[in-house]
Amino acid sequence: MPRVLRIINRLNLGGPTFNAAYLTKYLAPDFDTLLVSGMKDAAEESSEFIVKNLDLHPVYMPEMYRELNPFRDYKSYYKLRKIIDEFKPDIVHTHAAKAGAVGRLAAIHSGVPVILHTFHGHVFHSYFGSVKTRMFLEIERYLAKRTTKIIALSELQRNELVNDFKIAPQDKFAIVPLGFDLNKFETDKDQKRKKFRKEYNVADDEIAIGIIGRLVPIKNHELFLQALAIIKRKTTTKIRVFIIGDGEQRSNIETLAKTLNLPFNNNNLAEPNFLTFTSWIKDIDVSNAGLDIIALTSKNEGTPVSLIEAQASGKPIVSTAVGGIENIVLPNITALLSGKEDVDGFAQNLLLLIENDKLRAKMSKAGSDFVREKFSYLRLCKDMKDLYILLISQKNPTK
Repeated sequence: MPRVLRIINRLNLGGPTFNAAYLTKYLAPDFDTLLVSGMKDAAEESSEFIVKNLDLHPVYMPEMYRELNPFRDYKSYYKLRKIIDEFKPDIVHTHAAKAGAVGRLAAIHSGVPVILHTFHGHVFHSYFGSVKTRMFLEIERYLAKRTTKIIALSELQRNELVNDFKIAPQDKFAIVPLGFDLNKFETDKDQKRKKFRKEYNVADDEIAIGIIGRLVPIKNHELFLQALAIIKRKTTTKIRVFIIGDGEQRSNIETLAKTLNLPFNNNNLAEPNFLTFTSWIKDIDVSNAGLDIIALTSKNEGTPVSLIEAQASGKPIVSTAVGGIENIVLPNITALLSGKEDVDGFAQNLLLLIENDKLRAKMSKAGSDFVREKFSYLRLCKDMKDLYILLISQKNPTK
């Protein structure tokens, strides 16, 4: 049985964790997989419940964090070399930037036959200054030459990595979209809707809007609040807004909300107010059911899970058009998109959905039909299994 060493940055809420967990669980018994994870940031919500629910037992590396730290990264590299020496994998498959750099370097120097890396997103714009960005680009180009296959989550993402950032030629890439178990987003929606709206005291005639994700600069909650300020002046429709998530930018976002005269509460969450900071919500299927519109304002994205889950929940989307988003929604059918700095365009799209009940209903039906077919975890596992078998056979035709 071929062995796969799967390495992920950290188990935080998001697509990479689901991807790594499903592949670890459901490629058995064809592949024997060892899952290795670094540590999440203190401000991030843990997603260990995902691996626990699948009865997985990752090996944790306390040395490996998302941030650059030469001393810890050096220790991570040698620890991975030791794991590779003991586990003797036929494949090393890394997920996201830090795991991809340290893990691939260890696999290259250990002579692993097949090395893969999945870009769940990238840090080549909107994260760092020009010097650090250039350094990351050169590291990725070096590693790409020594990687058997690079996995992009969408055609748009692959084209960006090939044409805009020159990471590797197109034939180095395979496209394998994410896959999820979306059943919970499609069941008991009426009951879940009542639960959420009762907990947060949302009236039946109020339109509930939610934005889901880490409160960090790349998610650009500032644009979201600026658009809300425009909408608040223009509409007479009753609306409630929920910022679901937490992170380093929370106090800055609260300050901006005050400046824009957007009343909010973050202590008594059941007290009705225009804006509510909920922090992290584990049962996101319940919150999705209670919302009417789901938003995203990122400057850069890979494949945002929140938008796949939104469509599975039958919720229309208002989003910036960045990264691979146009490959995971149907523009003007399941989602209204605008430029990443286009506050007026974003506000106009959001206002259109707020005030048009029929359009919301039409987009809701289209979204659930679309993701059910394209983003199943069963499809993900089949695609990856086929790719693994092909690459192993190319390296060793007798296997």
